Amino acid sequence: MTDSVRRISSDAPWEEKFGYSRAVELPNGLVLVSGCTSVVDGRIDAGGPYDQAVASFRVAIDALEQAGLGRGDVVRTRMYVTHARDVDEVGRAHKELFDDVRPAASMIIVSGFVDPSLVVEVEVEAFRAGER
Repeated sequence: MTDSVRRISSDAPWEEKFGYSRAVELPNGLVLVSGCTSVVDGRIDAGGPYDQAVASFRVAIDALEQAGLGRGDVVRTRMYVTHARDVDEVGRAHKELFDDVRPAASMIIVSGFVDPSLVVEVEVEAFRAGER
């Protein structure tokens, strides 16, 4: 491990159990946020796909804010959903949060997550621009 890599933690129960960080900031200005679900204060904030997507992105944005970045610094998002029927609702949440940012984005249908009540997981990458 190098000292120039900054690791950010949150209260997600799986970070300690599985040995990962909520986000990692690299020396080149790239901040990688691990998969985020609608876990808030250690509990799953269940709801429909739209609500879970909004909550998941808020977890990711909170991690970015700990690194001194925000929604406007996001350059890539990935959305994982368990059902094709949820694509529009998750996409609506993404548009509301990132329409003015327009990051590169992917939406992938997966078979499931660590808890069956979760229907959405998101990843976010942001970039800290250097001095110009």
